[in-house]
Amino acid sequence: MNYFFQRFLFSILSLFILTLITFLLSHVVPGDPAIVAAGPNAGAEKIELLRIEMGLDKPLSQQFIIYTGKLLQGDLGNSWFTHQPILDDLLRELPPSLELVFIAMTINLLISLPLGLCSARYSDTIFDSSVRLLAMVGAGLPIFWTALILQNTVAAEWQALPIAGRLSFEYRSFDGYTGFYLIDSLLLGRPDIFWDTLRHLFLPAFSLCLLFTAVGLRITRTAMISEFQKDYVLLARTKAASELRIMFKHVFPNGAPASLTVFGMQFGWMLGATVLVEEIYGRPGIGRYAVKAVTQSDIHAVVAVVLVVGVVFLLANLIVDLLLYILNPRGRFKE
Repeated sequence: MNYFFQRFLFSILSLFILTLITFLLSHVVPGDPAIVAAGPNAGAEKIELLRIEMGLDKPLSQQFIIYTGKLLQGDLGNSWFTHQPILDDLLRELPPSLELVFIAMTINLLISLPLGLCSARYSDTIFDSSVRLLAMVGAGLPIFWTALILQNTVAAEWQALPIAGRLSFEYRSFDGYTGFYLIDSLLLGRPDIFWDTLRHLFLPAFSLCLLFTAVGLRITRTAMISEFQKDYVLLARTKAASELRIMFKHVFPNGAPASLTVFGMQFGWMLGATVLVEEIYGRPGIGRYAVKAVTQSDIHAVVAVVLVVGVVFLLANLIVDLLLYILNPRGRFKE
């Protein structure tokens, strides 16, 4: 229980630092926020009233207290250009991005974990060299370049998968309960929409995960190689245990925690990288929303996106830490 309390306190401290960073970010950008929010044709009197309304006339410490209080109430402010609550915008844009990241992480895990395990088992063979070469190439491919190549070849030339969008034109009026189309289509009994959503997700998700898969594969391979060299593996072989049993029952559970830590961090990194994939594939999401906010100098929206991505990153790492504690009986025994 002490471990849970420590991790919770660390997450709270990290969240406070993240809040402080996002607050300072909104004050260090060039230009007067009141002038940007008022528009180019606003007079001095209107700008001054808006500055008072935004609390910019108060001391910085008092502004931070007000900012933190609003965050605790779920108030992220209003967009300077849409004049809509930013929280409503994010609740609309976040589900498509999370759906994309979940599929990308699933592909990542299905490739990197078994391939890394097999590569470690047959280390220093032609198979292992081929896997390492592919991982090296994959780690060097920029996400935006991979997305453009796959879109041009698989979608445009081969026409094997949709080229852009989230749903086909005939399903444009579909509206679910959660914003996650894969879940909503199953809840509403629409397997056709589920399959169409999955087809629109595959290329963006594969483009997003390729670089992360290469990194995860190499880390998994390194962790598993060290496990194969331990005494308990030799003992299992002397007892005539099959290689499959040794790999999946003994080596994999003991080597997986090192990879799990990296995958937890990759989840947050993927959410931040959706800005590249969503813009190329024309998908709605928090990444595309961030691009629009930056091009429109909507600093409140930009800060809100940074805050949300940071919170998701912290939650992913907290969940991984708790999973590692549960999967590691030695840690529970020591406590």
